[in-house]
Amino acid sequence: MSGMQDRLTDALYGLGWGTVKKLPEPVAAALGGSIADTAWKRRGKGVLRLEANLARVVPDAGPERLAELSRAGMRSYMRYWMESFRLPAWDEERVRRSVAIEGIQRLHDGMAEGRGVVLALPHLANWDLAGVWATRALGIPFTTVAERLKPETLYDRFVAYRESLGMEVLPHTGGSAFGTLARRLRAGGLVCLVADRDLSASGIEVKFFGETARMPAGPALLAQQTGALLLPVTLWYDGTSVMKGRVHPSVDVPETGTRAERTSVMTQALADAFATGIADHPEDWHMLQRLWLSDLEDRGDTGEPRT
Repeated sequence: MSGMQDRLTDALYGLGWGTVKKLPEPVAAALGGSIADTAWKRRGKGVLRLEANLARVVPDAGPERLAELSRAGMRSYMRYWMESFRLPAWDEERVRRSVAIEGIQRLHDGMAEGRGVVLALPHLANWDLAGVWATRALGIPFTTVAERLKPETLYDRFVAYRESLGMEVLPHTGGSAFGTLARRLRAGGLVCLVADRDLSASGIEVKFFGETARMPAGPALLAQQTGALLLPVTLWYDGTSVMKGRVHPSVDVPETGTRAERTSVMTQALADAFATGIADHPEDWHMLQRLWLSDLEDRGDTGEPRT
């Protein structure tokens, strides 16, 4: 990306955070829907990739059904952005009534035991809203990681935004994040990680909707090394103003096998839980990038960066 493009991208995100949160809510929602529909009609790379990904998730869907899903998916994606731009202005009561999570007792039980908890999520619905709900409505601070973005000023905006919501944010690169996350967990803390895509050499191969993809080893390794409880979480919208979610049963550390074998088994279990949530609500999976290895091989590189 050129310097001019970097500055333009940063300026556009800054405009969103500075302006959208000041709009009346119906106006912001209408704006998001209009932007989503315009992007969908243009049939750009992101929309085409979203449809290709959804074709894996809903294999019996014909072209018309895939088009419906991708349009709904773009609207869901823009709802994520409109909500995220407005989150810093939401008070605790607004956050509390905007989220309903099934199985949240599993998180409370893990925290009460003092063993630390890792919540692993896919790119479903609004994971930032779920995070601010944890910090403000539940009163549970947590630590997460953020991928370094270009321009650097945009990365700084994301970090400042998430820290303003009560999250501790660590950079994904640099090698020190894992150690810090482990220390937080050993102290009985909460770690939240978006974990449905990893294109690095350390990514763990999993079967995902019948094909091979890579997902990060971090959640499984943290659970093994610290004794933390590993809980998959899936989120969705249901046509109301309330985002729904589910904390799934824990992914336990296998009693036998090498560390690599245990990590593989646990990461596959996460992938299976993610697949359940994505299959139930495919229009809320915001995966506009290449994910499956066969797609990456066709392209000849590692795909596009994920923000």
